[in-house]
Amino acid sequence: MRPMSRAALLVPVAAITLGACVDHPAPSGPDFDLTGTGPVTVIENVRVFDGTSTIPRTTVVLRDGTIRAVGAGARAPAGATIVDGRGKTLLPGFIDAHTHSYGEALVDALVMGVTTELEMFGDPEFAAAVRAEQAAGRGDGWADVFTAGIMVTAPGGHGTQYGWPIPTITTPDSAQAFVDARLAEGSDFIKIVHDDVSTFGRMKPTVDRSTLAALVVAAHARGKLAVVHIGDLADARRAVDVGADGLVHLFLDSLPDAAFAELAARRNAFVVPTLTVLETASGGSGGSALASDAQLAPYISADNVANLKLRFTLPVAPGLAGYAAAVATVRRLKAAGVPILAGTDAPNPGTAHGASMHRELELLVQAGLTPAEALRAATSAPAKAFRLVDRGRVVVGLRADLVLVNGDPTADILATRDVAAVWKRGVRLDREGYRAAIAAGQSVRWLGNARADARARAMAHATHAH
Repeated sequence: MRPMSRAALLVPVAAITLGACVDHPAPSGPDFDLTGTGPVTVIENVRVFDGTSTIPRTTVVLRDGTIRAVGAGARAPAGATIVDGRGKTLLPGFIDAHTHSYGEALVDALVMGVTTELEMFGDPEFAAAVRAEQAAGRGDGWADVFTAGIMVTAPGGHGTQYGWPIPTITTPDSAQAFVDARLAEGSDFIKIVHDDVSTFGRMKPTVDRSTLAALVVAAHARGKLAVVHIGDLADARRAVDVGADGLVHLFLDSLPDAAFAELAARRNAFVVPTLTVLETASGGSGGSALASDAQLAPYISADNVANLKLRFTLPVAPGLAGYAAAVATVRRLKAAGVPILAGTDAPNPGTAHGASMHRELELLVQAGLTPAEALRAATSAPAKAFRLVDRGRVVVGLRADLVLVNGDPTADILATRDVAAVWKRGVRLDREGYRAAIAAGQSVRWLGNARADARARAMAHATHAH
């Protein structure tokens, strides 16, 4: 099929009418600062979840890629594009705190309201290509990426199974040089594997405690976060104990004790549970249900539908606690005040970029978070944890990365699935154009980097246990 161009997904804001989002002539008389050169978008009479709390009814003004006003008294200037927000909720663009990204996946993410992905392992060449495009002002048609680049693992350990060379580490005394090499490649933070994959009935080498500790120190010496992929409760405890900033999975081997959550709180660690992928790894089928959701399905490509229906060929080992361990741990972490971040681990089996964020939010609520807490886990919490100071909240001066949904997801988390509009840096995405491309069986691509895409696909489709 002929691929659809990136530019075809972007249209002038004033030209779009989506469902009940009606653009109409704006009244005159601005009473706020509109310094700038770009068009103005005004979202009126809208409920706002600002990343921490809810404003029942207000007006939000966008210009030149940023939020210029939030307040019921803001008045639109002549020529502004007006969006009627009655019955809708405006949210910060979602931040998926655990993905593995490649070209078209970033478009898939944006269509579903995920405006930023935090990549936990990927090809540095791909990340460099993304940044070059974004620096050139061509990043409005796909989600932003911040990346760990090559994750830190032992020879033969998890992360070495994808068919392309991966540098590895064996001793603590090489930690600083190893971290520096990753930063030179463009890594924004450091991800370390401390997991022998025994939870999945296998055994692989992994970095030992002393090397893990040295890597955390090395990352901190350069002012970077150190996050850890763990496989069981003992791994998680060691990672937090040596000072890791966060865990990017939870464990499935055993139910947690209160001491683990208390340790995480005391050490100021955050946790990305990745319930979506842990559910699938434990034999669940939430991905299949997501693929048939009437509000999401028209925006999910055939490839992503197939991936959502996949199961792990090596699920969690018999006799272990399984998914119940992750749910119980989320409850304990919440009670202890540990920051919880929403991450999907897409595109592992049973997941898809963008769509799986809506499942993750649902699972977080099932695990004990309120809808507002789950929304915070996908917006302001990852922005704070990963030091993304320009996004994650609906606040004047921050980026206009926004999602408008029908209904009130602070009351019913499933309302996030009824997306009415998405803005990236104030540019509204043509979701209906994307939907038409899906219906026509077209692919939507932008990068055109064969090696980076091939490597990313190898990671996406290799059988592996996270």
